[in-house]
Amino acid sequence: MSPAPLDAAFAALGDPIRRALVSRLAQGDATVRELAEPFGLTQQTISHHVAVLRRSGLIEQRQEGTRRPCRLRTDQLTLLGAWIDDQRRSAVFPPAV
Repeated sequence: MSPAPLDAAFAALGDPIRRALVSRLAQGDATVRELAEPFGLTQQTISHHVAVLRRSGLIEQRQEGTRRPCRLRTDQLTLLGAWIDDQRRSAVFPPAV
């Protein structure tokens, strides 16, 4: 994965709300309204977080009539995981106990 998408993905995941949204979307697709419900945040606030996740490539939104469900892009999570695994394998220090 090139540096720019990697930077964007990790920056997006630096926010606890966005990490929670990713965790929620790991359970299945959801609209912004559905994502906002458990947080007690406005749809506008959640829309902002969704936009950041979308720009980072971690989620996508599609049109289904009047609904716009969000879906987690597991392929991007796989790329992040591969990068982390590469760093772990190339580490010169033994893992902490």
